[in-house]
Amino acid sequence: MAFIHGKGSVVLHGTSDLSLYLNDASASFEAEVTETTVFGSSAKTYIMGLRDGTVSASGLFDGAASAVDEILSNSLGSDSLAPVTVAYDGTTLNNRVSLLLAKTTSYEVSSPVGDVVSVSYNAQSDGGLDNGVSLAALASVSSSTTGTANDNTASSANGGIAQLHVTANTRSASVTIKIQHSADNSTFADLVSFTAIASGTTSERSLVASGTTVNRYLRAVSTLSAGTGSITYQVSFARR
Repeated sequence: MAFIHGKGSVVLHGTSDLSLYLNDASASFEAEVTETTVFGSSAKTYIMGLRDGTVSASGLFDGAASAVDEILSNSLGSDSLAPVTVAYDGTTLNNRVSLLLAKTTSYEVSSPVGDVVSVSYNAQSDGGLDNGVSLAALASVSSSTTGTANDNTASSANGGIAQLHVTANTRSASVTIKIQHSADNSTFADLVSFTAIASGTTSERSLVASGTTVNRYLRAVSTLSAGTGSITYQVSFARR
């Protein structure tokens, strides 16, 4: 058994690292049940229905340009979906993460007379909440990188979800980021190819179709073409 401390948690919302402002976060996994009780039963019976999930977080207010207030107030009411990743022990390779494609449903600023101004927000998943692993820690790189493979100990056969967050980018040329898989940790093939990044920041969620085999080993690979500058990104994958 290995317990962890919450101080290392990371919350990525689209192209933003909200961890710079937050001090509490929770992910709620839900599954509805539908009653199937019939006449003559002595106890209620149920079947499982649809899965759902939400994320809630709170922290400190910052009203500067591109800080937490601007990020969250702009996301509220928008029909655009943002990939959200919650990493409970940071984004180090192999650490557990929760992934969702989310809409911000509430944003609150609280200003008590005797305390610091704080913020809180809630995000609703669109397509469920999935548990996965980090394949690339949130970090700045200035050259092509092949990550160490995550070992799932076995393949899986129901596809999955891949998420990419690019929070900073000063590259003068394009960057390609992929997830590759392997049965033997030797020969790898592309599983997910995110959209090539010509410039600026971005985030992306990619679905690996149900019924697709995902091999035992997974790794993240970035290819930086000729040019200068660096890119800060994080990659995760959740098997289904």
